[in-house]
Amino acid sequence: MKTSLKILLCLNFLALTLSGCGTENEPEEEITREIIWQDEFDVDGSLDPDRWTFDIGTGVEIFGQPGWGNNERQYYTDRPENVRIEDGMLHITAREESFEGSSYTSARILTRGLFETTFGRFEASIKLPFGQGIWPAFWLLGDDSDGTVIWPQIGEIDIMEYRGQEPLVIHGSIHGPGYSAGNAVTRRYRLTEGRFDTDFYLFAIEWEPNSIKFFVDDVMYNEITPDDVDGEWVFNDNTFHIILNVAVGGTFVGPPSNLTPFPQTMMVDYVRVYKQGN
Repeated sequence: MKTSLKILLCLNFLALTLSGCGTENEPEEEITREIIWQDEFDVDGSLDPDRWTFDIGTGVEIFGQPGWGNNERQYYTDRPENVRIEDGMLHITAREESFEGSSYTSARILTRGLFETTFGRFEASIKLPFGQGIWPAFWLLGDDSDGTVIWPQIGEIDIMEYRGQEPLVIHGSIHGPGYSAGNAVTRRYRLTEGRFDTDFYLFAIEWEPNSIKFFVDDVMYNEITPDDVDGEWVFNDNTFHIILNVAVGGTFVGPPSNLTPFPQTMMVDYVRVYKQGN
């Protein structure tokens, strides 16, 4: 398992054409990012309890109504039918089944209380599912452990959100006081070839003071700064934890249809967090 990601940059300021990395007289310069947290999902079976915990249920205990505040239709569990590591990949699977009063099950895993930080590069290699009403996400949520500050004041960074009925498009967004839910600061990224449900793509942010940059593979498609929000910038002081989930239904995607195939699985090759800066 690697503990750093090495990026080789070509530095040849005298060259008039690009002919490769370095020359006989100019060695390659190596820049290293330091990994501060990772899960490579190398060991099949259950999730590492030192890295992940679970949200269980329908969210009614938190929001006073089922659906995790979004009219979602699933019951989140920690069962292997919904979340497991297999063949070196994390599988989060949404199923159509009657369970604890809900018609669907899925899983939502998070690092709350285990790993929380401020700033850095957050990335995950993910293959997404497909189907009307399927809502996978890779996101960060601010710390609310003292109970005095609640969403959206705690802040939310959606590194990747996806409507299962739109296999060419993902969304990167932030939520905070004055710019949440339908008023979130967001941008779409659309593939020019391929589909998000047929291959793995690298979804990432690079988060610094007063700047959050969004990437798909090596393409930066958006940068959000305090000048872009109509409210308080809440991303410089609070610590954030990681969340991966697959919701079924909800205000963002609408309900599944009778043509939506089940089960639906989001596969994750790895999740890595790097220290801010090079």
